Amino acid sequence: QVQLIESGGGLVQAGGSLRLSCAASGRTFSSYKMGWYRQAPGKEREFVASIIRSVGTTYYADAVQGRFTISGDNAKNTVYLQMNSLKPEDTAIYYCNAVPVLIGAEYWGQGTQVTVSA
Repeated sequence: QVQLIESGGGLVQAGGSLRLSCAASGRTFSSYKMGWYRQAPGKEREFVASIIRSVGTTYYADAVQGRFTISGDNAKNTVYLQMNSLKPEDTAIYYCNAVPVLIGAEYWGQGTQVTVSA
């Protein structure tokens, strides 16, 4: 059974930092693009960042470029999102996502809440 388990969310003041983790299990994700999406109350889910595991290429949304860093640990089958200089508008549920580089099933985690107070 494939699972993506997020952790690391919480409450932080504006300007602070958090690191989210996404632990993947149930299959090998070396040929996947893994990423983070977020959904704020009343808004649609939006892309945050992603990494192609096999080559390490990363992508970022304009809103988080320069503040967030996505990375992966292939040995642990885990992807991280380091979030610095957090802003109240970063408040959302953050979801881990895994999609094959070619074709195949897409997977989502259950989400972890990030709340940034002003």
